[in-house]
Amino acid sequence: MSNSKIIKNKIFLKSINGSAIFVMILLAGFFITLLVSSFPAIKANGLSFLWGKTWDPVNDNYGMLPFLIGTLITSFLALLISAPFSIAAALFLGEYFPKGIIPNIFRNVIELLAAIPSVVYGFWGLFTVAPLVRALEIKLHVPAAGLGIFSASIVLSIMLIPYSVSLIRQVISMTPIQLKEAAYALGCTRTEVIMKVILPANISGISAGFLLSLGRALGETMAVTVLIGNSPKLPTSIFSPSNTMASLIANEFNEAVGSVYSASLVEIGLLLFVVTTIINLLGRVVIRRYTVKA
Repeated sequence: MSNSKIIKNKIFLKSINGSAIFVMILLAGFFITLLVSSFPAIKANGLSFLWGKTWDPVNDNYGMLPFLIGTLITSFLALLISAPFSIAAALFLGEYFPKGIIPNIFRNVIELLAAIPSVVYGFWGLFTVAPLVRALEIKLHVPAAGLGIFSASIVLSIMLIPYSVSLIRQVISMTPIQLKEAAYALGCTRTEVIMKVILPANISGISAGFLLSLGRALGETMAVTVLIGNSPKLPTSIFSPSNTMASLIANEFNEAVGSVYSASLVEIGLLLFVVTTIINLLGRVVIRRYTVKA
């Protein structure tokens, strides 16, 4: 290797290390800022804030459990709804049509879906998804509000598909060609190759893609705020109105009066920041290890 290439590689590695250090400093700054701002709530509420069921700013009684449950149900339900569509689209782009006009058009459509603002998704869901969910609730003889966890999860699942498809497609495209050729040589059909070779060989990468999508779902705000119903009570079913941690902050932060009230909202933001950071880091670690092995 020439000296010029060695110097370029060293400069490139230094730039990567510098970017990583900057990101770590930025994350530490976010964490410290949120921690300091939420300290009055931590001091006033204690650990009971984590499992408290009542959110009553008038009496300074704060519990985040309803919002934690609403966040988890909405995110995991959206991930469950989007999973089969994401895998199907990723297989279409990564296995059936990796090159050509059709996959290019399909990729552009997916990129356009990812570029749509979340508030637009929210209003679209309000006028299209919510009436359909209300009709379903009437048939199931449950309170027919139309707004609730199920409506928010449907729209959120559509928002997750472009993100998860891009990650899973990349993982599927890295499947060793020797594995597929060996399966075809044994007489396997394309469906059998997909089900018995491609998906099992890439299960860790696919899981990492969904893990990163989950981190995206946990922090979604505007679309969920429009559709989830914004109720501070514990949800009793997937059709119940609820609130997520992000939507609660968006709804109430400007109206927060008093240091404990505003600090409690910041504490919810701190917990949301920690959870999403951990999930995204885990997903990145899994993808990095998978890429190195591939």
